[in-house]
Amino acid sequence: MGKRILGIVGSYRRNGTIDSLVTEVLSAAAEQGAETEKIYLIDKHVEFCTNCRTCTQKTGAERGECVHRDDMAGILDRYDTSDGIVIGAPVNCFNLNAITRRFMERLVCLTYWPWGRGGYVLRKKSRGKKAVLIASSAMPAIMGRFFTGAPRALRVIAETMGAKSVALLFAGLSAQKQKAVVTDKMLRKAREAGRKLVAL
Repeated sequence: MGKRILGIVGSYRRNGTIDSLVTEVLSAAAEQGAETEKIYLIDKHVEFCTNCRTCTQKTGAERGECVHRDDMAGILDRYDTSDGIVIGAPVNCFNLNAITRRFMERLVCLTYWPWGRGGYVLRKKSRGKKAVLIASSAMPAIMGRFFTGAPRALRVIAETMGAKSVALLFAGLSAQKQKAVVTDKMLRKAREAGRKLVAL
């Protein structure tokens, strides 16, 4: 039975740099026999975390239940049945864009953080899953990696979800034209990352 790979697009634009790279990773994984699915956060109703911490109080390995009744639980249900994840988001104001940060903050349900405790612990430190992380920025890639918080934020997302990063793709100079142009080099890197996701 092939592996299942979930792609999460945190961009506001379809067919842009992030969407194209996520698609390429998923396509390469599918060629290796994986079943793939792609979710656009812009299409989902995900409320802002209010930091009430209701979801963090219950003990155990299973995620806590959020007070919001929206699409977040469904996204995490899809992730629970997957073997790997691809998550991509653009840089806005030197970090991940708002819709992806909103998703990130809602992952607090995957932690145990009771009142009176100084910090949280992950409910499942490792689920044996792999992750490909993708970011894009108007600045050159080398600068984006070091002068934005996007790489670290993406790693926090993967770690909180119990996935180990096998590749970080950073597309630089991505705002040079109104219509996104993804270089052949970046597409090749995306395909390599997709193959890593399904490798033993």
